[in-house]
Amino acid sequence: MFIDKAKIFVKAGDGGNGCVAFHREKFVPMGGPSGGDGGKGGDVILVADSHLQTLMDFKYKRHYKAEKGQHGQGGNKKGKDGEDLIIKVPVGTVVKDAQTGEILADLVEEGQSVIVAKGGRGGKGNAAFKSPTNQAPLTAEPGEKGEEKWIELELKLLADVGIIGFPNAGKSTLISVLSKAKPKIADYPFTTLTPVLGVLQLDVDDFLVLADIPGLIEGASEGHGLGHEFLRHIERTKFLIHLIDVSDFRERDPIDAFNIINKELENYSPDLLKKPQIVVANKIDALSDKSLIDKLEKYFAEKGYPFVAVSLITKEGVDKLINILREKKKEWISNLEKKDESTVLGNT
Repeated sequence: MFIDKAKIFVKAGDGGNGCVAFHREKFVPMGGPSGGDGGKGGDVILVADSHLQTLMDFKYKRHYKAEKGQHGQGGNKKGKDGEDLIIKVPVGTVVKDAQTGEILADLVEEGQSVIVAKGGRGGKGNAAFKSPTNQAPLTAEPGEKGEEKWIELELKLLADVGIIGFPNAGKSTLISVLSKAKPKIADYPFTTLTPVLGVLQLDVDDFLVLADIPGLIEGASEGHGLGHEFLRHIERTKFLIHLIDVSDFRERDPIDAFNIINKELENYSPDLLKKPQIVVANKIDALSDKSLIDKLEKYFAEKGYPFVAVSLITKEGVDKLINILREKKKEWISNLEKKDESTVLGNT
């Protein structure tokens, strides 16, 4: 089961109490205070782990507590610090304070970590309070309470390219053709119930990560269909493949289908509409009248969208699509390099 949202309670360890004690030893009169400090409570730490793909574990366990610090002891013995609690989450997890909505961290790299609850400081023992005017203090501090809070975890897949379009447009077939991913494919809507990742190998050491985003329909941004559950996964992508089905143009005009999906992206977040899109007309093998392709190519060229017509059954046009993806990646990397260069120049 693919779980991409979770809410959990985290409690850091309380600090140990300081100790009140006095040094007692034969032939050592007036030994003085010897109460040790309490140990620090353990932190609760989230760590990004690329081996995890879902937040499923948090469906069954929602409360997490780190170890308390031990109390101080006589003989100036400090209490042992409580062990930190390490919680592994998938790479791409956004961590929010459930009460305020504040983003605490965006864990996008392997091994990246964040302390979501800090352990309490250990209390000082009476040895720490000795002074020239107070040679035998009877005071020790209690340990501080560890932080506790509810946090929300939200997984956003780390993919270079998001594949969008109406159900049955052929998104699952496309990702299976371009990569080794094996999503469920059938001739009825909503066969893909969770996002599917695949890797398109462009060269020996060059690749693109693709994400098939399930079930976008009209009203998705308002909760219709399945798409609203997965729109967040498009946010990290660099560009989009917008798949349109030209085989049922008498039931749904391909241009209308394109505009409906884009409207849903805009309703969810205007930033999604700013992402570059490659328009792919699928199922051209089912067309008897090829003039529709010329019409679509002209329309999208005027709108500034790269356009390619394909048949995922016969593989016609697939090589052209891969070449466009290769060029798009070069543009994206080039733009990043220019941005980095301008940032460096701006700082000098």
